[in-house]
Amino acid sequence: MQEQPTPPAENPEWRSVLLGTDPRFNRYRRIMRRMPGSPRCHFCGAPFGGVGSPLARLMGSRRWEKNPNYCRRCFTILDQKRGGAEIPCSLLFADIRGSTALAEALSPSDYRHLVQRFYATAAEVLFRHDAILDKFVGDEVMAIFIPALTGELHAVLALDTGHDLLRATGHGDPGGPWVPVGVGVATGVAFVGSVADPPATTFTALGDVVNVAARLASAARAGELLVTLVAAEAAQLGSERIAALERRDLELRGKAEPVPVLVFDERAGSR
Repeated sequence: MQEQPTPPAENPEWRSVLLGTDPRFNRYRRIMRRMPGSPRCHFCGAPFGGVGSPLARLMGSRRWEKNPNYCRRCFTILDQKRGGAEIPCSLLFADIRGSTALAEALSPSDYRHLVQRFYATAAEVLFRHDAILDKFVGDEVMAIFIPALTGELHAVLALDTGHDLLRATGHGDPGGPWVPVGVGVATGVAFVGSVADPPATTFTALGDVVNVAARLASAARAGELLVTLVAAEAAQLGSERIAALERRDLELRGKAEPVPVLVFDERAGSR
């Protein structure tokens, strides 16, 4: 019989980091965020390139050789403090729509350049809104908004990020977007923390709310931001604003009941 993987464990030290009650980590991340440069560590935001990178390296935030998405300092935390905690948070997924047709219409090199431009644009928007960049997968990006970085405003920032990412990719421009993108945002309780064994250890979020956000991005049309009602209420949109938005009940894969979502269409300027 195949051995089942051990589920990630709750860790009180992680809870303090994720909820923003660990002053040392918060202070360090604020310092890293003020340093200009890109790309950055996916966990603390330390710059690996640009004018801020020399100072970050002096502080121990060099790329970790076995996983260049993290700096050595953060990977020590991820490795030594394995586990995480269940916390309220918001998740954002953004997906290039019609990527199969795009890949067919473009040369492999041109398609690669398009995806790389999307990655760079998404990373810049996410970091500007205090998101944690979880991963790029194919033509999709995943981001986590946690209380430690946003306070109770994680849903507000997730929605703002979705709008800004759609604008940054050209939705709403007279000539149309330079890449068609759909975005999904969901808010709820997820397990957030460090999972897997080195060198594959990564910081991520797990749970139903993560799956819902991913499904919403896949269901969104180009230029659309789909938001769960829970996320909209957490973002304090107000009953009048919510009532004025288009509502859809989506049949999402893996969900027993339709999921009600609100639709923001950046093409129509319906923010």
